[in-house]
Amino acid sequence: MEYVKESSFYKDAIQELKYPFGIYYLFDGFIIAEINEGVLYTWDYHGKIVAADIAELYENDGRDIVYISNRIHSYAVKPSDWIKFYSNNYKLRAYAVVSNTKRGRLNMLIEKLFMKNRIQSFDNLTDAISWAKSLAPKVHKNS
Repeated sequence: MEYVKESSFYKDAIQELKYPFGIYYLFDGFIIAEINEGVLYTWDYHGKIVAADIAELYENDGRDIVYISNRIHSYAVKPSDWIKFYSNNYKLRAYAVVSNTKRGRLNMLIEKLFMKNRIQSFDNLTDAISWAKSLAPKVHKNS
């Protein structure tokens, strides 16, 4: 698996958001998250903060953003918290999970039960970014 910082795509990042639980790389029309090892990712402790910050930076509710979870570390997501994401009036154009493990793909299938969006699984970052670019309109104001 490839870290964003070690990829050729890193130079195109508009901004990095660093939190104690992970890093988010903001691009024109898509976001890549790399969550730290061992985190139990929940809406109340993680998602709410990130969604508010990103909505403010992109100046929208996320409807034009593709979210890529680059699962280079082993961590858990509370899948039912996607309901809280949507009930707080946030949206996504689409969602991708990059994982090359059987467990990662299985977790994505469980999350899919709670998603309202198109969701796709990839085993490498390059394919996920190509997919995101094909779906995402240009949304950043300074690009």
